[in-house]
Amino acid sequence: MDEREAALRRAHDHAVRWLASLSDRPVPARAPVEEIVRALGAELPAGPSPPGEVVDLMATACEPGLTAFPGGRFYGFVVGGTEPAALAADWLVAAWDQNSVMRAVSPAHSAVEDIAGAWLLDLLGLPGGSAVGFTTGATMANFTCLAAARDALLGRSGWNVARDGLTGGPRLRVLAGEHRHLAVDLALRYLGLGEPEPVPADAQGRMDPTALRRSLTDGGPERRPTLVVLQAGEIHSGAFDPFEETIPAAHEAGAWVHVDGAFGLWAAASPRHAALTAGCAAADSWATDAHKTLNVPYDCGLAVVRDPAALRAAMGLHGAYLIHDEHGDPVDKVPELSRRGRAFTVWAALRSLGRSGVADLVDRLCRHARAFATGIADIDGATVLNDVVFTQVCARFGDDARTDRVLERLLADGTAWITGSTWHGHRVLRISVSNWSTTDDDVRRTLDAIRRAATAT
Repeated sequence: MDEREAALRRAHDHAVRWLASLSDRPVPARAPVEEIVRALGAELPAGPSPPGEVVDLMATACEPGLTAFPGGRFYGFVVGGTEPAALAADWLVAAWDQNSVMRAVSPAHSAVEDIAGAWLLDLLGLPGGSAVGFTTGATMANFTCLAAARDALLGRSGWNVARDGLTGGPRLRVLAGEHRHLAVDLALRYLGLGEPEPVPADAQGRMDPTALRRSLTDGGPERRPTLVVLQAGEIHSGAFDPFEETIPAAHEAGAWVHVDGAFGLWAAASPRHAALTAGCAAADSWATDAHKTLNVPYDCGLAVVRDPAALRAAMGLHGAYLIHDEHGDPVDKVPELSRRGRAFTVWAALRSLGRSGVADLVDRLCRHARAFATGIADIDGATVLNDVVFTQVCARFGDDARTDRVLERLLADGTAWITGSTWHGHRVLRISVSNWSTTDDDVRRTLDAIRRAATAT
């Protein structure tokens, strides 16, 4: 216990120093991979090392190569920081070291998962009684939901995927918006479903309901099993598909409707922004991330399926050595057999924030995004390209070459991290506001850095 306690104390001290540095340190990492390898040492030691010394070496060698993801001025991807209660809970998750797949083996985690799952359904306005699985992230949450959809749709056609696989079965048709996230395509590839048929969208990335209806009726009287994938939060604009029109149209055609809401589904938790998700609860499954808008530690995705039996049929497994519970087990809802206790951190974040705290978090992120849009619009030569409805801002500085120069100068400046992208064929500066700790001062400092970069070009 002495060695373990010493290692934990040193880890605590390093963690506290790291977190304290976030308000002032440059956001980009300061050292390349090669420098960190040299500091760590590439050769495996011939013998043991004291655990405390190992922690010290890792912390000091790696610190220059860390990006300030948890700080308030990282806007490069849609990633949150870590809310304080969730961070502390995650330390306990590692110390408790529970394999959280069966109720009988870890009743504490199953109790927390039941509570957190019910809270999530309530906050997001999703149907009570839906199954909630805790995955590694939105990619695997999409995979999980789409697996349930695939098996259920083919089952309706008389084909048992679990027994017979896909070969020889009915071909399943997948329709998705042309501006869907690449995680959807990845999940479909994993599931052997190939690329979806793209449905036209408007300039903000919102699916065209008329085009969807047209696609649903294509193919003549012989109706194929169909899966429609919608989106809550387009990665560039933050736009939401028109659920009140698209979901009924898909259901009329007998389709299963899945919503990829990696960061945008959390709009439903805010009375001010819930209208963005109007009609979304009528879908059949939903995927989101807790390590995005909710700000729990990596990794934590959420797969929600209206019909728990469909999810169990796709994900469940049986083994003579497993202790199955008559009410079902966490392992019935996710792809992994071995997994950490992700529900602990979600419960801690929700219990700490409460209903009003989650709404305030969402509203604050959206307010910062609007402040960015207003500030950038005042910069000479800058244009905000999207309707800022949620947490995403896309801007352009004249032509592609100048936009890229602004991005390069921003990264060199170090005040903030903002990632470039290509949207509608043009290079853009894309801001994703996702961190609970972002302050008004962080926004002001970042806008000052953008002005400096734009003036220098």
